[in-house]
Amino acid sequence: MESSSEVLGPFTEIVWLSWTILADNIPTDLRWDRLLITLFLALALYVLSRGRGAKDADGRGHQSDGLLEFLLPRDIYAHISARVDVWLWVLERCLRPFWAVTLFATVGPATEQFMIAAMEGLFGATPVLQSNFGWMLLYSLVLLLCYDFVFFWIHYAMHKVPALWAIHKVHHSAEVLTPLTRYREHVIAGPIWAAGSAFSFGFAAGVFSWLFGGGITQATLFNVGFFSFLFGVTGAFRHYHIQFRYPRWLEYWLQSPAMHHTHHSYLPQHWDTNMAAITSIFDRMFGTLYIPEKDEYTPWGIGPERQDEYRTFWQNVAAPFRDWGKMLDSKISGKQSSNSAKESS
Repeated sequence: MESSSEVLGPFTEIVWLSWTILADNIPTDLRWDRLLITLFLALALYVLSRGRGAKDADGRGHQSDGLLEFLLPRDIYAHISARVDVWLWVLERCLRPFWAVTLFATVGPATEQFMIAAMEGLFGATPVLQSNFGWMLLYSLVLLLCYDFVFFWIHYAMHKVPALWAIHKVHHSAEVLTPLTRYREHVIAGPIWAAGSAFSFGFAAGVFSWLFGGGITQATLFNVGFFSFLFGVTGAFRHYHIQFRYPRWLEYWLQSPAMHHTHHSYLPQHWDTNMAAITSIFDRMFGTLYIPEKDEYTPWGIGPERQDEYRTFWQNVAAPFRDWGKMLDSKISGKQSSNSAKESS
């Protein structure tokens, strides 16, 4: 007869491994130092706005009764949508090591080597420029712009291509915004975003590797890319119920968190707007920029017609497969109807 330690051993090991994977994959904006910065900014907003500026579960700005309600309103954090955020994040984080490492170890280096070869073919051998802080800062900026450009087009396709929208709809099914909503993605979406990131970083790295003979790194701030750190300071508010606005003139250049609140709204005037992650440049170029008014009403989710199909964790996991099945069935039915019409004529 097996002892209890022999029976429970493998299970304990699996649980331990799962928690280790989760701990090693905590996103930077959920680590204690970034959370402290977010808390400090939220406190500053509370004082400056005199308790106004947070949105309720319906996406309406309101006057908070106190600091706790401003920071952690019950109607948002006790919402079923917030609980689904947690479980989708856990699933994505458990699976992430199996595909993220593979994609970044293949797509990124392959793109970088291709760009180095392409630059050599077009312009000859590397000029081996000498790196300095100015070049490092420029490299950081180019990395950010390449990432934002690729993100914009992947995101645009996610909204416009029905098969991809079936995947991305899981993210937009969030009825309230919490820090974990950023990671509320279907597991199929993760590899798509990771491949895009790896490609954009590999593209920029290849160009600068050719210029400097491989001898350059990006400028950093607290061991994080300079511009990535600056974005990360306010980036958490993109999926947070507290409105964080930039001066209006700046929002024509950079996406404020409040602009992403608009992106998550199901109102027709807000559909398919503000697609980029960091800048407003590409949204302005391609006609998808939308700068909201102060306290603009932004009801979140995919709308009352289909919201009930995305209430639970398992509904969200199954949703893309259900939608793809409907698309396939519609296509087959359409062909059969077309053939019947031809035969009758």
